[in-house]
Amino acid sequence: MRTTTGWRLQIEHTTAFRYPAPARASYNEVRQTPATTARQTTLESRVLTTPGAPQYAYSDYWGTQVVAFNVDRPHHELDVLGISLVETQPAAEPPTATWDEVNAASDRHAELLAPSRYTQADASLEALAAELRKATPVDTIEAVVGWANDSLDYVRGVTDVHTSAVEAFGAGRGVCQDFAHLALTVLRSGGIPARYVSGYFYPDEDGSVGAGMVAESHAWVEAWAGEWWGLDPTNGVDIDRRHVVVARGRDYADVPPVRGIYAGSAEHETSVTVRITRTR
Repeated sequence: MRTTTGWRLQIEHTTAFRYPAPARASYNEVRQTPATTARQTTLESRVLTTPGAPQYAYSDYWGTQVVAFNVDRPHHELDVLGISLVETQPAAEPPTATWDEVNAASDRHAELLAPSRYTQADASLEALAAELRKATPVDTIEAVVGWANDSLDYVRGVTDVHTSAVEAFGAGRGVCQDFAHLALTVLRSGGIPARYVSGYFYPDEDGSVGAGMVAESHAWVEAWAGEWWGLDPTNGVDIDRRHVVVARGRDYADVPPVRGIYAGSAEHETSVTVRITRTR
């Protein structure tokens, strides 16, 4: 039986940059503002920076809210803190489109059927897409996501954000973006539009109110079968009240939480911490 009650989650996402010699200036984009969708509502969200800098916000091509800022003076450190309060809802019922309906929507979703930087299929993955095709799109989506979950061991440090689906599959190991890229590659090869989603995941299914947990950014997929349907290939679950959507795109390249350039030494250190607290 599906649960019917939602949660309220507070997220604090800190990114710290340290430069051995002063960065003369830096130019940054932050994708840490959760979306408001049919299954989640963003009640509060802000981005704080040290040093402080004027900000402007816009929606990118994929509909993600971006906060941009420039630090136009020398600095040894840059801290970016994203704070959000989000109400989330339980998992949705699966959509019901037929293969004919999915095929009819192929032009509308052409960009999310085409291979992207990290989702280029090789012959083996194209063959797997054909083998995993089922009688309905929803059955196929579930089969592909289940297969991706079984195909990789979750191991940190063996891949990075520039690892392709083919490379991760060959290694048999990876982290959440690798599970997502692998599922996307096979879904698209099988004719199902699919997009990469980044956000947050509260790891305790039975988390009590007031329980805060150290977490991290997370990635999963949404596949189109009459409407967009989210599934988490890393954890092998539907998207539910523990998931908070921030950004969507073709693959990781469209959704990094912080992207920027700076003038100064090529060397720098970066650290990231995420803390999620269930407040209701």
